[in-house]
Amino acid sequence: MTRPLVASIDIAAMQHNLSVVRSTVPRAKIWAVVKANAYGHGLERSVRAFTDADGFALIEIESAIHLREIGWKKPILLLEGFFYPHELPILARYNIAFAVHCDEQIDMLEKARLEMPVDVHLKMNTGMNRLGFLPSEYGKALERLKKIPYVRNISYMTHFANSEAENHPVLSVAEQLRRFDSATQGLKGDRNLSNSGAILLHPGIRTDWVRPGIMLYGGTPGGKTAEQYGLKPAMTLKSEIIQIQHIGEGEAIGYGSIFTAKNPMTVGVVACGYADGYPRMATEGTPVIVNGIKTRLVGRVSMDMITVDLTPVPDAHVGSEVTLWGNGLPIDEVAEAAGTVGYELMCALSLRPRIVECW
Repeated sequence: MTRPLVASIDIAAMQHNLSVVRSTVPRAKIWAVVKANAYGHGLERSVRAFTDADGFALIEIESAIHLREIGWKKPILLLEGFFYPHELPILARYNIAFAVHCDEQIDMLEKARLEMPVDVHLKMNTGMNRLGFLPSEYGKALERLKKIPYVRNISYMTHFANSEAENHPVLSVAEQLRRFDSATQGLKGDRNLSNSGAILLHPGIRTDWVRPGIMLYGGTPGGKTAEQYGLKPAMTLKSEIIQIQHIGEGEAIGYGSIFTAKNPMTVGVVACGYADGYPRMATEGTPVIVNGIKTRLVGRVSMDMITVDLTPVPDAHVGSEVTLWGNGLPIDEVAEAAGTVGYELMCALSLRPRIVECW
């Protein structure tokens, strides 16, 4: 017997979302971003879904090696690069490209002795102020890399801070592009620029490679809903009602007694909690679907259960189907109500829900 909590991963939806990338930026090659276990969808599952991608981009070196070991032969890119000198011979052996974003990484490259060449994506900090060389430092970093004999190809990359906005008042995509173009003018090599937001809202950006992440899994980077962008949800999380409680006026529900019934009401207890990946900070009113009818969360999310208002669902019973996000209930809608983003809900899915794959 199994607990009635199931995450369905739709391979066909993932393939469809990749096709949206291809049709939106047909001249660019695609790094399918599969970090964080493919945003919770499963690394090996992503290999089957994104066969038509031109490469995979991720953070975790162990996962990059695993991709090679299970047969992925196309390019792989480590978005944060390497962390220690001993990783460089391994990356060279497995033909894994990596970002270079600081002088310390170049120091390690200069001291390394590699038997095989490596490909580098030199990252520029155009205003995100996380990783990368400032435009004024970029040329010097590039010259150092060019002098390293086993550095084969050098590409140029940056990351947009506000690509989901048409024209952000603090730091726009146009301003970041201006800084990038100024510092790379006349340089030969691939440009690696656009994330999901830039692909969807700024498709005219000239770039050789794009890096879609959230859109591949049916989430929105912002600006519009995922459905308005033509994307399909890849993860649907469902459970069931495991008990029904009839609550009197003035009675409270759950830990902390934060919700008190204003009238007599029927409440359903659902087998799903924060240990499964449901956001603990989800508040009263977070949408839930029971028997195809939208209702709301009431009471505090606990480790293993949530409670939902069954007033709009009079025929609900123990065993009634509950959709927590996915088909019929966009993950971004749930995330917004819970004060977070769809990215976090996908990545936070724990090992407890049973995962099934569908096409």
